[in-house]
Formats: sequence, structure tokens, C-alpha cells
Amino acid sequence: MARKGATLTPESSLTRIIAAVLALALPTQAFAQSMNADQELEALIPDSALQNSDAWALDTDAARTGAPTEAEIGEIATDVEMPELPGITIPWPDGSEIPEIEPLSPDPDIDVAEQTTDAAVEALPGQEAAEANPRLADADLERVGDQVEVAFPRGEGAIADQDAIVERFAGLSSLKTYRDDEDNLAQIVRRARTDRDLLAEIMRVYGYYDASVFQSLGGLGQRAEGEERGPIDISKVVVRFDVQPGPQYKFGALAFGDLQATGKDFAALRGAFKLNSGDAINSDRIVAERVNLQSALGETGYAFAKVGEPDLVIDHERREGDLTVPVTPGGVYAFGKVNSSRDDFLSGKHLQRIARFDPGDLYQRSDVDDLRQAILATGLVSSVTVEAREVAKPANGAPGTVDVDVALTPGPLRTIAGLVGYSSGEGFRLEASWEHRNFFPPEGMVRVRGVAGTQEQLAGITFRRNNFLTRDLVLNADLYARKQVSSAFQARTVSFTAGLERQQTLLFQKPWVFAAGIEILATGERDAAAILANQPRKTYFIGALPMRVAYDGSDDLLDPKRGFRVGLRASPEISVQDGTKSSYGKMQFDASYYQPVGEKLVVASRVRLGTILGTDITNIAPSRRFYAGGGGSVRGYGYQLIGPRDTAGEPSGGRALSEFSLEARVKTGLLGGAVSLVPFVDAGAVDTTSTPRLRDIKVGAGIGLRYETNFGPIRIDLGTPLNPSPGDSRIGVYVALGQAF
Repeated sequence: MARKGATLTPESSLTRIIAAVLALALPTQAFAQSMNADQELEALIPDSALQNSDAWALDTDAARTGAPTEAEIGEIATDVEMPELPGITIPWPDGSEIPEIEPLSPDPDIDVAEQTTDAAVEALPGQEAAEANPRLADADLERVGDQVEVAFPRGEGAIADQDAIVERFAGLSSLKTYRDDEDNLAQIVRRARTDRDLLAEIMRVYGYYDASVFQSLGGLGQRAEGEERGPIDISKVVVRFDVQPGPQYKFGALAFGDLQATGKDFAALRGAFKLNSGDAINSDRIVAERVNLQSALGETGYAFAKVGEPDLVIDHERREGDLTVPVTPGGVYAFGKVNSSRDDFLSGKHLQRIARFDPGDLYQRSDVDDLRQAILATGLVSSVTVEAREVAKPANGAPGTVDVDVALTPGPLRTIAGLVGYSSGEGFRLEASWEHRNFFPPEGMVRVRGVAGTQEQLAGITFRRNNFLTRDLVLNADLYARKQVSSAFQARTVSFTAGLERQQTLLFQKPWVFAAGIEILATGERDAAAILANQPRKTYFIGALPMRVAYDGSDDLLDPKRGFRVGLRASPEISVQDGTKSSYGKMQFDASYYQPVGEKLVVASRVRLGTILGTDITNIAPSRRFYAGGGGSVRGYGYQLIGPRDTAGEPSGGRALSEFSLEARVKTGLLGGAVSLVPFVDAGAVDTTSTPRLRDIKVGAGIGLRYETNFGPIRIDLGTPLNPSPGDSRIGVYVALGQAF
């Protein structure tokens, strides 16, 4: 072809390219080069090129014509046979050897997102397996979440542990846990693959080592043959797992290391591991029975027994698993003494008093754990470790001896606390206290407290010794001065009480509690009529022996949801007023019952009955009589405003008390389930007779709000009287900590 008057051939083009390369590459002068080179090389590069390379390179047709343009090079015919270069044996490429570039497969996520390629759906993991292994014809379908279902065989192939398998799978399923509205089909498939492996692993836990799990997808839409599948609605896609369990493997041989060395204890200890040859293999049972065996050894005196990790060897030919549980029992031991790392803080002698074992008792690990919990329950330590230490080895059939070493870290001992409450009947109440819980070691608490309120002012000091003489027995002594002002009476009282009490704690909610003591007080009081008449106070000197016994069968000390409580108080009293001595007995019975209805409702009820026997009401100090009304009594009515009234219409108290309450505690789901609504109805009556007559019973109703915290529910109640007396408020508001009962 012609370009600018020059004829361009492959040979001339090659020559010009070589000349241009040599012109750039060869130096201007060659040194130590031979002039007698090979003839073929001489023909290619003559001596003149070595003598003056620049002149030689420019004195050619190629140099004079100039280098071809890129367009000219690109137009060189590719079908022209290229010349062979001297010494070069590699064939000149003609382009036929270059492989064709295969197109890249589409990105799976994009392909699925567009949902237009039917082949991608057909190739989804699990689809081919499902088609090769058809779905179970007679299947028991279990729904797990919105888009997952598991199919189990019916009849002879049914699985005994089906419910447990489904429950476990539902708790771990990726498809159920990570379900999101933004999911696409690829994400569902990846999670389905994970769930398929998970389900197969769960089947092995229950002894189905030959189980097969087949995965398939439903809800992909229908298409006619040869047509493309239309868009897929992800919300309608259902992943189905068909389970073919195969045979359930059984336990073969069971071995327990050195357990037989326990001699006479072997049968009982072996019985604690409740798995035998021929039982169905269950990995969960193996773990649980290992713990049971460890506990049985610890409860039988084997203080240093060790139970290693179980080893299960599966034999697929026999369809059995041989289980080995390595046991090193050691010897039998008895308790020695308890040692404290801080004898000045909680002495070893005091800790021995707390412990439920005595020196010489057979070692039991539960007793060691119980001691640890009891030390924490004192509230005096931030951390504690309790360990058994060998001091004498077993010998001649006699048990060895272990001392119990207790390492203590004291916690904060001083507390400043405050409590604020309000009700429309009682007004405000502010209570503050300071206490040191180990002022007189061990466990000698001193508390100073004060109350400032609309109806009460108090200053007092309390001493308490926990775990006095024996565990859970508390010695109390309290001295206080108090002023009370209410619609029913006014009183100024100085009181001293002392007694013994078996208390409950948050860690040890005991079924039975009791208290007994002595109370001595001097009180100057006047009732509502005396207040209106501006009469002076009457002074009463009272001695009492208060007693209490109660049974707590509820499930929680602060917020019971199930069970019941009953309690009885009795206080024989002697009262002296202006030289007149009166004796009487005061009794009060309390009972409450809690019944859950479903997961979100608890029905709670309460009854309180009281009586004062032995004297006329005029001989009883106004502060010692019965009253009703208020946040802890009949809501909707003012504090102490239910009952007999004097000529001025003010409450005067009575000798008989009757109260009834019914409420429904309904969880709302708000704030993570912490908020509950509580509709309630209360009723109560006070009579001047010693037996309840219920002739003037008052009924109140309303609704409350509860907010659960880790220290008990915060309570807000709004009540209204349904049959009010003249002067009763229409609304009562009560704010406090804890349930009403």
C-alpha cells in the first residue's frame, strides 16, 4: 500500500525498525571489536558500522525514510509470511495460538439480586441434593420461624427426641436468628447451608450418626418449560430440611477408670451415672451424668476426686459407642476446722458457727459451697474463696482430715442510705440512715437513722448481731424516740426493743422465720377528740412480748409471682395509765397468694385479720389500736381513715381489723418488659368489737404502674374510694418501693 510516496513491505519495515534500534543502542565508538567477524554477521553489521555507527545508521533508506507511524504498523497484513531471523527458532506468532477469553460468570449476589437467571436458582446449594433425594412422602413438619421448616419421618421412622431437636435447632438457627427484611436469596442460601450442617450435628448429639439432611427451597415461583423464571419474592421463600435419621446408636461398653477402688461406695457412685449399655447415645446426657458423678463423689467424702472428660468412640459397624469416663476417686475425708485469713475481721470460730458442718463430719462438697454463699450473704466481703486442704491422709480404713481455708477480701462496710415516699393520705416521708456493718466484729452492726415526714419524725439507733450463737439467728436491740401526727391521734414515744429473730436474705429465702423479744415504751398520746378539745396527752407505760412466726412459700422475696405466704403475730401486753393497769392480747394473721396466668399475668391476693382481746378499747393507747386505709392497706382511702369515728368525725381506731386485696400484675412489654400495669381492688373494715363484723366495709379500686429494677419494683398506685365517707378524697396517690403485698 502507498503512504507518502514510500512503498512499505514487511521486510523494509523490519529493516527500518532494526536500524532505529541500533542507532539508539550502539555506542558512538566500539572498543576492542574484531574486524574479521563471521560473514553472516558482517552482512548484517558491516565494519563501517563499527567505525562510525552514527553515520552508518543514518546512511540507509530506512533512516532517510523515517520510522513508520503507529497506524502504518497496525495496518501490516497479518497474513504475510514473516522472514526468519538468524538464530531465532521460535515460530512467529500468527495469532491463532491465543486462546479465546471466556466470559466471567456473573456475580452471585448481583445475579440473585436481579433474580432473572434461572440457572442460578437451579444451581443453588442443596437444590440438586433435594431433587436427587425427594422430600419425605409422609412427613411430620415442624415450623421453625417464618421461613424454615423441618420434616421428620412418621410411623416406624419417627424420632423420640424430635421436640428436643427442634427446640435446640430453633435456638441456634442462622436463618431464624439473623432474619432481616434486607436479605437476598444468596444470603438465605448461605445461612441454609450453615443450618443444614448444624441440624446434622444436632442429630449426632442424639445418637443419629448416619443421619442425612436434605435442603430445598420453596416459594421460588413457577415457570413453564423454556421460559425464564420471574422475579422471586424473598418473603415467600421457605427453606425446608428433610431429615432421614437412620438408626439411633446405642452405648456399648462403659468404663469408669478407678471408680471400683471406692469399694463399698462403688454401687451407689455407679448408680449416680445413670447411663448403661444399650441406652440410646445422647451427648447431653453424658455431660449431665458426668456432673452427677462428680457431685456424688464430693457428697460421699471424696474431697479430691477427679472426673476427666468423657471419651466416646463410635463403631459404625456395630452402631454402638464405647464410653470411657476417667475417674480418680482418691480417699475418703472428714472435716477438720475452719481457718480464716482475716481472724480480726471474721474469725475462724465465727465461720465455724456459720458452717453447716462440724469437725469430724464426713466431707460434703455442698457444705463447702454453702459456706461460701453464707459468707457472701453477710454483706461484709467483696470476694471469698473456700478450699479444702489435706491435713491427714486416710489410713487403716479411717478417713483422712481436711481443713477448710477461707480467704476473705473485706468489702465496703459503711453505707449511707435514703428513702423518699409520698402518698396523698400520709404526705411526704424522708428516711435517712448511716450504718457500719462490722462495727463490733464479727458482724456487729450499728445503724443510726432518722425520719422526717408529714406525719412522723423519728431518731433512733440500732444494734444487730447477725449469726448470733448459731447460723441465721439475729440479735436485735433498738432505741428510738418518735413523734406521730395523724388524723386519728398524736403520740410522742420513747421505746426500747430487743429480741431474737431468724431472718430471710436474698441469697437464702427460708421457708420458716420467727421472732420473739421484749418491748418497753413510754408514750404520751391523745386521740382525735382530745386534739379537737385541746386536752392534754395521756401517758401510757407499756410492756409487751411481741412474737411472730411466718412461712414463705413464694418464689421471690421482693417480687413474688408464684406460691403463698402466711404469718401470725401475737403480742401479750400490759398497759398502765394513771395508775390503771390493763392487760390484753393483740393478734394479727396475714396471708397472700400468687398465681401466674400465662407468661404476662400474675394474679395476687391478700387477706389480713386482726383482733385485740382482754380489755375495753378505752384502756388501749391510740397508737396500739387497729386502723385501715392507705398505700399498704386499702388504696383509695387516706391513711388510717377507715373505721370508727368520734363525734368530730375523726378516726378513733378499733379492736378488730379486716382487709382484702386482689390485683392483676400485667406485663406490657415496654422497656424490655420492665413496665407492668396493675389494676386492683381493695376492701377493709375496722370494728370496735374484738371480732370482725364487716358492717362498714370500705372498697377502693384503681390502677398501678410497676417498673422493675434489680432491687425490686418501683410502685405508683392511683386509687379511688367506691363508697367514700364524708370528707374522703376522690383520688389517692401512692409511691413506694416494692409490691403492695
